[in-house]
Amino acid sequence: MESPIPRLDSAFSGYERLKLDIIRGVFKPGEKLLMGGLKERYQLGVGPLREALSQLVAEHLVVVISQKGYRVASISLQEMQDIYDARANLEAMIVGLAIERGDDTWEAQVLAHSHTLSKVGDVTSRDKALEIWDERHKAFHSAIAAGCGSRHLLQARKYLFDQAERYRHLWLTQTMFSAEALELKRKEHAALVEGILARDSVRVAALMRDHLMSPVPIIIEIMHRGANETSRKTA
Repeated sequence: MESPIPRLDSAFSGYERLKLDIIRGVFKPGEKLLMGGLKERYQLGVGPLREALSQLVAEHLVVVISQKGYRVASISLQEMQDIYDARANLEAMIVGLAIERGDDTWEAQVLAHSHTLSKVGDVTSRDKALEIWDERHKAFHSAIAAGCGSRHLLQARKYLFDQAERYRHLWLTQTMFSAEALELKRKEHAALVEGILARDSVRVAALMRDHLMSPVPIIIEIMHRGANETSRKTA
């Protein structure tokens, strides 16, 4: 007897799609999320949408408005800096543990993902190129972190990564296709791999902190610019 075809979890699908739209700025910080518009955009009923929104509330990407509706969570410089600082320090600790605990198979995975990332070629679609680079970049860093062997640390890492995503996307869309930015990231990744292969945990931890904090000045500039433009429009 054939196994039944798995049913698509519409609430999860709606959650993933809405989360991506929030991260990419389709829905702006502070924007009210109207159920009618969400139903039309995602072709989902009220029940699955409420489940998706509840999950995003738990992840602090959406806030409840007096129990009567939902709004995209606001962003702020203070929150961004706190998230990036926490993430950089946690990732530095994780990579230190990974170097201490990781075996030859872990090293091979890091090398494989580093090679794949370095081979991202030209893609005609800007959005597609961004998507491919971002996927491979995440996979490279996840391969490094996996060596720590701690499920709870990896869960904490994922939470901070998700919190940083909206801010990180600002940086990605502004800088990732400049030759200078790509070359800088290539050198940073190569230095991380070199330090990992040398099992130099102190050096790699410092490199990881610097690598993850490097977008912060650019994000600050982008957010200031956005705030100034908003002020001019409302003046």
